[in-house]
Amino acid sequence: MAVAMTGGDVTLSGTRASLLDNALETLRLAGAEITETESGLRVVRNGNGIQPVDIVTEPFPGFPTDLQAQFMALMTRSSGVSHVTETIFENRFMHVQELARLGARISLSGQMARIEGVPRLKGAPVMATDLRASVSLVIAGLAAEGETMVNRVYHLDRGFERLEEKLTRCGAIVERVSD
Repeated sequence: MAVAMTGGDVTLSGTRASLLDNALETLRLAGAEITETESGLRVVRNGNGIQPVDIVTEPFPGFPTDLQAQFMALMTRSSGVSHVTETIFENRFMHVQELARLGARISLSGQMARIEGVPRLKGAPVMATDLRASVSLVIAGLAAEGETMVNRVYHLDRGFERLEEKLTRCGAIVERVSD
């Protein structure tokens, strides 16, 4: 989703498409080109920009609730309106308020979020509320104009080992700072 958000071209080594069929198909609909290679998956955003896509989280093999926040971050830059319906966990939209600090237009109604894509996001200080929310803020921050400071990254560290190093190797400008 970070590749689709930023317009990059990345090969993810050591993975198989069959593990993420639903999520990958959703990313294709949103504008990512995903091809299997000998070593993993190549992800490139096509030239048409980010397209709006509606999702409903479901148990495997459906769209994974663990990718919902990241997908919502991607949809903040789509060329229209998309909807995310969370059916697995209550209160899984904690990231919405933080994405709004970056300029996202998201409204909530129960377990459904309506995301109106915006032409740009603006960097701002944001606070991670949980693991999935933290990585969604990183994805949004990668595409935001200016500097985004993600606070409370200990959430991020629980699930994404050395993420800043991996993103830097892909060309992102990411830095971990301490108080």
